Amino acid sequence: MERKNTGKKYNKDFKKTVVDLYHSGTSVKELSNEYAVSEVTIYKWIKKFTPIGTGEEFLTPKELAAIQKENLRLKQEIEILKKAMAIFAKK
Repeated sequence: MERKNTGKKYNKDFKKTVVDLYHSGTSVKELSNEYAVSEVTIYKWIKKFTPIGTGEEFLTPKELAAIQKENLRLKQEIEILKKAMAIFAKK
């Protein structure tokens, strides 16, 4: 089965508008039919542009992944520094 690449590019505002319509109660199937975008693509947009959080703090999944990546890097740096301190403490 060969995949069709329609080559359509959608701008960020259009994607956010479709996601907002989904959150306001329009089904993915209806949005897909109305805007000629596949349901899979719409689900990807929903995942990408739906904020995560509670209260006043909201993050997109992309921002959350970046924070987790930075957190891992910092933990690794701390471990390296602890090992270096142990080496220098012995001298």
